[in-house]
Amino acid sequence: MTEPTRTPAVVLFSGGLDSTTCLAQARADGYDCYALSFDYGQRHTAELAAAQSYVADHEWIAEHKCVRLDFDGIGGSALTDPDIAVPETPANDIPATYVPARNTVFLSVALGWAEVLGAQAIYIGVNAVDYSGYPDCRPEFIEAFERLARLATKAAVQDGNFVSVQTPLIDLSKADIIRKGLSLGVDYARTVSCYQADMLGRACGRCDACRLRRAGFEQAGVTDPTIYQS
Repeated sequence: MTEPTRTPAVVLFSGGLDSTTCLAQARADGYDCYALSFDYGQRHTAELAAAQSYVADHEWIAEHKCVRLDFDGIGGSALTDPDIAVPETPANDIPATYVPARNTVFLSVALGWAEVLGAQAIYIGVNAVDYSGYPDCRPEFIEAFERLARLATKAAVQDGNFVSVQTPLIDLSKADIIRKGLSLGVDYARTVSCYQADMLGRACGRCDACRLRRAGFEQAGVTDPTIYQS
């Protein structure tokens, strides 16, 4: 029996915990998944290796692209500028790990690929509960981008083919995201979240991403499979 044709969806996929859960959710929602990663000059390139490894072992991922962006040439973030230290204590304001306009650019590239594919959905693992205060992770931002997408593409203006931005994790705690991912078969040992992971993907255990990830496993009552540097 021939498997029915699935509708394509573009999934922003960093190789981290949230985006891997998002990728599994897109598949569970019945989409043919086209994974999109970015080499944007981030210091934690181990996440890209994790993404590539994950794609290689999951044949249901239709295609994987890794797009190079020169965000390190712009600077302004601890993730792209080696002269700015990654903070290891919680920040009261938007932290130094915020990358200027990152999700705006990522979604714009995803929108272009979605139009080429004829996709009607983009999945992104933004979260407004357990997050670092980034303005481009808020529901208001996603809603605004969807409005932009309706005005900015030939597919929408000429053919009425609108692309929705799906945010299945946006209202979930980190513990709830982990529970969801486990129910979808995600192997979190294959993911990298740390902002200053070494080349082997071992986490520092001190940055904001590590703190949120570790707390999530604790609150979910699940053994943390993360390998730490010490």
